[in-house]
Amino acid sequence: MDRLTNTVRPYAWGSTTAIPRLIGAEPTGEPQAEMWMGAHPGAPSGTGRGPLNEVIEAHPEQELGARANAKFGPRLPFLLKLLAAGAPLSLQVHPDLVQAKEGYEDEERRGVPIDAPHRNYKDANHKPELICALTEFDGLCGFRAPEESARLLEGLGVDSLKPYVDLLRAQPEEAALREVLTAVLSADRAEMTATVTEATAAAQRIGGVYEPYAGIAHHYPGDPGVIAAMLLNHVRLQPGEALFLGAGVPHAYLDGLGVEIMANSDNVLRCGLTPKHVDVPELLRIVRFEASDPGVLRPEASPDGEELYDTPIDEFRLSRYVLPEGGAPHDLTAPTPQILLCTAGTVRAGDLDLTPGRSVFVPADEKTEVSGVGTVFRATVVA
Repeated sequence: MDRLTNTVRPYAWGSTTAIPRLIGAEPTGEPQAEMWMGAHPGAPSGTGRGPLNEVIEAHPEQELGARANAKFGPRLPFLLKLLAAGAPLSLQVHPDLVQAKEGYEDEERRGVPIDAPHRNYKDANHKPELICALTEFDGLCGFRAPEESARLLEGLGVDSLKPYVDLLRAQPEEAALREVLTAVLSADRAEMTATVTEATAAAQRIGGVYEPYAGIAHHYPGDPGVIAAMLLNHVRLQPGEALFLGAGVPHAYLDGLGVEIMANSDNVLRCGLTPKHVDVPELLRIVRFEASDPGVLRPEASPDGEELYDTPIDEFRLSRYVLPEGGAPHDLTAPTPQILLCTAGTVRAGDLDLTPGRSVFVPADEKTEVSGVGTVFRATVVA
């Protein structure tokens, strides 16, 4: 078992206080957006044996177990994070596995540098993800029904939004959502800036259901993504609730602290709320134009105390243990690799004490018990 030393990413949208508050550190005044736990080559966790990616590469079957190594190859297939949003992240979607492979191979064939700002595919993997709230957590997830979006846009009383309202009501669901998103992202930038500015003033004046979008516009004034965001469901998670984001589902995190886990990939197609590259044609190829319920997940408890966030993919499996005073230890020994993350109290994993924000990597088949008083998240795979 290895205690992990983890990198905190200072992305501009990050909260300056949420992660320091969790780990009991003084804020630096700089944003602290994500703490990465895993073997991603961009910021691998440190161990007493070296960077975790190198530890796994040296002895993949020993560290990952025979089944995980055979199924996913000689790499840890997930990345675990603490995510602290102090401002909205970019509105985005992720490709499925086939789309990712096609996109990656196409850009490789065309010689697009891997670090080029207009490159869409950094790897050939998909990026399903799960976010579990540690505090109240706001986000956008999936399209609203077109009529709901039409009413929301119409309620602003902005004349230049009327064509979008009419499109939403004139077409079947898929065509309506596709045509409106295409129109918003392809509109003349100066005209769209004026529309967003007028819509923002109306949203601030009306308040209520418009408050999240007024908040987004405060951070991204004039951005077409403000209007695109109004096509999506707004969801507010309570601590312990989660969202699963599958391929093609447009989403954005707005505010709050959570535990995030994802397949080990950097593939993101952006729709707005960002100064970064937005590839509209490729985005439209990836987005699933269908209305959906956000599908808030609550953990399913088992008799042994594990609370599982059930998802339909195998690259990661996230659960938690809420350990009461006087409770018996839990045996977490498994034939797959694990990362254990404490988010409350003091938890003992093996012979290591964990306080909030501290984590360990547990190789496959290593005898592991957790005890103490607090909360520990368990990340592993289905193999």
